[in-house]
Amino acid sequence: MIGCAHVSRCRRRDRLSRTHGPAIRNRPLQWRPSAKPSGAVRFPDYDFSSHHLEVRPGIRLHYLDEGPRDGEVIVALHGNPSWSYYWRHLVLGLRDRYRVIVPDHVGMGLSDKPDDDENALPRYDYTLQSRVDDVATLLDHLGIDGPMTLAVHDWGGMIGFGWALSHAAQVKRLVITNTAAFPMPADKLMPWQIALGRDYNIGELVIRGFNAFSGGASHFGVERRMSRDVRRAYVAPYDNWKNRISTVRFMQDIPLSPKDKAWPLVEAAGQRLPGFADRPAFLGWGLKDFVFDHHFLTRFRADLPQAEVHAFEDAGHYVLEDKHEVLVPAIRDFLDRHPL
Repeated sequence: MIGCAHVSRCRRRDRLSRTHGPAIRNRPLQWRPSAKPSGAVRFPDYDFSSHHLEVRPGIRLHYLDEGPRDGEVIVALHGNPSWSYYWRHLVLGLRDRYRVIVPDHVGMGLSDKPDDDENALPRYDYTLQSRVDDVATLLDHLGIDGPMTLAVHDWGGMIGFGWALSHAAQVKRLVITNTAAFPMPADKLMPWQIALGRDYNIGELVIRGFNAFSGGASHFGVERRMSRDVRRAYVAPYDNWKNRISTVRFMQDIPLSPKDKAWPLVEAAGQRLPGFADRPAFLGWGLKDFVFDHHFLTRFRADLPQAEVHAFEDAGHYVLEDKHEVLVPAIRDFLDRHPL
């Protein structure tokens, strides 16, 4: 791999307590689909303790908290339509020394999936600001008020940098993979898949009715084919119409213009991004990502010119699936070389 400012191109888990509930360790967690309660989906390489926090009345957020309590803190935020499972290889590679905290956003993964109907109880407002507030609630609950590393992917970038607007002093290192922290670049055409997903009629039917987004991402978000068990793990939390609410709400919340609700937050994050150029940053990028492609990488490189860049011609959106054998050791080395 090549370091600072260079691009290396490679070719081709029952209710638990509100704090730390009973640990479930040394055994892969399972998801029991609501449609087939007798069956269970295993989560390969997801051998972690499971925790829940009631972030809002009646709504529990699931999260991982692995590693020594006094270790340097890494907060890793996933996007859509994935969940904390995306970060499993990094957690496994760091938890001997680092404390790695990985939430499942409400509606995603093993977190609760409430409705957003105005009469729903409990009700959740699936907006970017809600996500940012949930991260703040979780980290406040865990007492994370000191130096930390922010790791992001996909929507995790906008959530993480949205949180960082009021916590920038805490963020001492950045690990950034196929994401954004700013509005879509002007020269980037909106993919038709995103336009379709944002449609409140067709998109709702396709994504919630057929799980097209999560299922599609498990196939087309990688260049190296996922095993059947891994692919099933990615899509398992989204096993029916109700449980797919967040995958479509994330799409509908994408800010494309000032009239969109999330626009001010994303615009502010983008304006503040260059302010992070004075701290170590690691960019890991799959160049075959049809959404977060080279346009987004170029913007990050411009705003974070001293970043260490690892880009792969033969990796897609789920870059940690395609390249975890390379990226996890590289990220570990980066963190070791830049202690907090």
